[in-house]
Amino acid sequence: MSFVRPQARAALWRWREVLAGALLLALGLWWGFGAIGWMINWLGYAVALMGAALLVLGLQRARFRDGSDGPGVVQIVEGRVGYFGPLTGGAVDIADLSRLSLDRRMHPAHWVLSQPGQDPLHIPVTAKGADELFDAFTTLPGLRTEYMLRELRSDTSSESVIWQRPSRTPALH
Repeated sequence: MSFVRPQARAALWRWREVLAGALLLALGLWWGFGAIGWMINWLGYAVALMGAALLVLGLQRARFRDGSDGPGVVQIVEGRVGYFGPLTGGAVDIADLSRLSLDRRMHPAHWVLSQPGQDPLHIPVTAKGADELFDAFTTLPGLRTEYMLRELRSDTSSESVIWQRPSRTPALH
């Protein structure tokens, strides 16, 4: 029997990195400013720095997560994103992506991963494992993370391009 409501447990799990970062930051600051001895002070500052980094990263990841009760399952293995849904599915290599879009015209919203020579892969933002896409997307060169997070929370019903690979045109001499 659990003493924590499922909604509260889900909220704690969504913000888990933020909570861990805040605890590490507080512990580091306590060691850094309150402890006796220079070794503990330096260790405290290092722990506080790691806590602050985890807190910032956790905030971004928590904003990216949108639940996992949607259709299908996302699996990422060695840079390859696979989606296994009730009606569609497929796989795309992150390194070969030409465009990443967010289509909010569908319910729930879908990530649209485009690769040359293949049909786009549509992944619901609420699919099980879709929160792992954050790490995969941040490997895309030039991706603006804050823009992606803002678009994810936008309430417009349109499709927006989150990232597009720059075209490779030969240099003119």
